[in-house]
Amino acid sequence: MIKKLIPSKVKQQIKLALHSGNNYQCPICGYKSKDLYPIGINVPILEEKQVVGAGLRNGGCYKCNSSDRERLIYTYLVNKIGLLNQPKNIRILHLAPEKNLSRILNNHGFKNYVCGDLFTEGYTYPEYVQNMNVLNIPLENNYFDLIICNHLLEHVPNDIDAMKELFRVLKHNGKAILQVPISKNSKKTFEDFSVTDPKDREIVFGQFDHLRIYGQDYIDRLTSVGFIVERTNISQEFPKYGLAKDEDIFIANK
Repeated sequence: MIKKLIPSKVKQQIKLALHSGNNYQCPICGYKSKDLYPIGINVPILEEKQVVGAGLRNGGCYKCNSSDRERLIYTYLVNKIGLLNQPKNIRILHLAPEKNLSRILNNHGFKNYVCGDLFTEGYTYPEYVQNMNVLNIPLENNYFDLIICNHLLEHVPNDIDAMKELFRVLKHNGKAILQVPISKNSKKTFEDFSVTDPKDREIVFGQFDHLRIYGQDYIDRLTSVGFIVERTNISQEFPKYGLAKDEDIFIANK
């Protein structure tokens, strides 16, 4: 009863005060905290396969609700390639856009910032996000300077076709950031299209809407469509940002 009487803004202020500290600083909102809140789900297969970028972990910012995955991409874009200092006329495609990152990029004033997501019933999307299928991107060949596709391909049945489409719309010398959850101890990607029930998919793949668990051959899948892939890890450079220490960034070049 007492909790119901406390205004939500006051609850938020109390929460931020309780978790305030100097162990972490969110690069997106600047909040300094002693800890991060739990995100993800605990599924045995994710632990068995040592899947990076998935599973139950402490990775949420108490102030802006950014995840470790979102902060990773933000940090790379802003701190490593200086995206916000680049010309406003560069063309960017952001698929399944994260809330905080997409808002920042949209408000920055890029003239060709395209956000796309496959609209799902029951969900709401910002007005700047358009309904888009990664298998049929409605833009011409060699159009985008930068593509951001963060943890999307594991949801797509024919992921190689999606990679081909991403390759098609990326400019020569362009970059595509193509993140997926990936198993540390599996050489090959595992997929089984006979598993169709959402409950079974959660058991087999770690999430009800995932269709595979990528192995260390993920780069081979990307190079098979023409990408030249760079794999890097920046977590040690930014220890206070609460990035997943084992999550590498896959930068696909054309």
